[in-house]
Amino acid sequence: MAVSPLSWRDFARFARMSDEEIERDCETSAFHASGPGGQGVNTTDSAVRMRHVPTGIVVVSRESRSQLLNRQSCVRKLRQRFEERAHRPKPRKATKPSKGAVERRLASKRRDARVKQARRRPGMDD
Repeated sequence: MAVSPLSWRDFARFARMSDEEIERDCETSAFHASGPGGQGVNTTDSAVRMRHVPTGIVVVSRESRSQLLNRQSCVRKLRQRFEERAHRPKPRKATKPSKGAVERRLASKRRDARVKQARRRPGMDD
């Protein structure tokens, strides 16, 4: 599934959305968390994975034993990702190499070409 490229403005709009709106745009799944924790981890589906459909960003939370708290944590993580990507990029300035730099580069290329030509076998000038 190809996601269209999003601009910083789109991410700024997502960052301004309420928690309920963000959660509405997500596919949510609960699963058993892995790692230490014993019975509390192995018997409950408390870990949450959220995929924000418009952007394709996936976050996972398994810090708490409460699925509700993990959902809220996922929404916070999504909002943080949106805010990271919502910054306007710095405008690029068009640059051009100086005349001296161009001449030095071309002189270097001519010098390298002469060295390579000297490596050829005699009589291969056809």
